[in-house]
Amino acid sequence: MADPIAKELFDILACPVCRGKLRYASDKNKLECEQCRVKYPIENGIPVILPPKMK
Repeated sequence: MADPIAKELFDILACPVCRGKLRYASDKNKLECEQCRVKYPIENGIPVILPPKMK
């Protein structure tokens, strides 16, 4: 399965909670922070990276 987010964009994304590095979840439908483990959905190829309180 191809990555849903272009590498150029993916490389600059960071967790808004702790500024940690993000990685794809196993199904590639979400991004997960490597440090605090917060998960962010990917909707129509767009990462929805909002802190949990704002969702």
